Amino acid sequence: MATLSVTNKAPSLVGGAMIIGGTIIGAGMFSLPVVMSGSWFFWSLLALVFTWFCMLHSGLMILEANLNYHIGASFDTITKDLLGNRWNIINGLTVAFVLYILTYAYISASGSVIHHTFSQMNIDFPARLGGLLFALVVAFIVWLSTRAVSRMTTIVLGAKILTFFMSFGGLIWHVQPAVLFNTAEVNPSYLPYLVMTLPFCLASFGYHGNVPSLMKYYGKDPLTIRRCLLLGTLMALILYIFWLVGTMGNIPRPAFIDIAGKGGNIDVLVQALSGVLNSRGLDLLLTVFSNFAVASSFLGVTLGLFDYLADLFKFDDSPQGRFKTALVTFLPPIIGGVLWPNGFIYAIGFAGLAATVWAAIVPALLASASRKRFGSPHYRVWGGKAMIILILCFGAGNAIIHVLSSFHLLPVYK
Repeated sequence: MATLSVTNKAPSLVGGAMIIGGTIIGAGMFSLPVVMSGSWFFWSLLALVFTWFCMLHSGLMILEANLNYHIGASFDTITKDLLGNRWNIINGLTVAFVLYILTYAYISASGSVIHHTFSQMNIDFPARLGGLLFALVVAFIVWLSTRAVSRMTTIVLGAKILTFFMSFGGLIWHVQPAVLFNTAEVNPSYLPYLVMTLPFCLASFGYHGNVPSLMKYYGKDPLTIRRCLLLGTLMALILYIFWLVGTMGNIPRPAFIDIAGKGGNIDVLVQALSGVLNSRGLDLLLTVFSNFAVASSFLGVTLGLFDYLADLFKFDDSPQGRFKTALVTFLPPIIGGVLWPNGFIYAIGFAGLAATVWAAIVPALLASASRKRFGSPHYRVWGGKAMIILILCFGAGNAIIHVLSSFHLLPVYK
């Protein structure tokens, strides 16, 4: 079955926005309150808004460059042509690493969520088996077509938003201002823990692998694709803010130390919320939501990886060609998920490090090189050189922060 071709009847704006929103809003959001517990609510809110702004514009820079190439051209083609082989190799390694590590993270997360779901019914379902079966289902959907991913993501994201508001409506209802504003602690310190949240914020706004996929979906229509990126990322930002209010308004700040100590996987956080709220109904809704959260991100991330690898290896769009791409896409992270099923938080952190290259630094360089060679015949991101410099500094700063954190040179809330 061929990927969606561009016809006279343009696909809806909602479909593309759902691909972007579904890719962003997923299992990664469960790591945010854990890693942001040190900086707490207001500083974390600032970090989220700043990251959203930078990641939106870096995605628009990819679009600006991508519009000068044929539909189907992905990072491999564009980066090699505009920046040369050296940058293409660096970018290719980081693209593959980030998308593979996120795919692995979602296999890990899906296994823990499925295990937690069945444990609520007193059934011991192995996390490894759950992750494996989940990955095979997603692989089949991605193999079918981009349209199949869009439709399934729309359904899953719609269900996720519904369960989000049902469960987090309950969370918001139980929010205690004293907990959210952390009035129990005397002279608490927040600012020292702020910078180390940024790589996790960056990883939680990752959608850039899907920009070339939207070119396949809409053709060279920068206005529509720009609206998709804006709506999809803004939807993620708003839901993240609700999520922080719902979690930090119910779980006291010191309690997150124990959650992080247990690995910070999704089931640990859901259990902590259930213990605080003591509500069977909310526990069920949170469990259902976590399943949909993993599913929508899984679909979006693997679609980006699938299209990148198809372009890299020049696999055609026939069923046989897509099957080859699906094997290369899913086999390595499935093996990782079976062998190491509990690496969610670590995987998200390392994705943030590598994503600084292809989601911030390379897009800025692509936009600069594209303007020099082509001008801006289709679309130009506003802000001129100042915006390009901002995105470059944002990416480099995130990389430095992650390296310092890896060597334990930044303060940790514990």
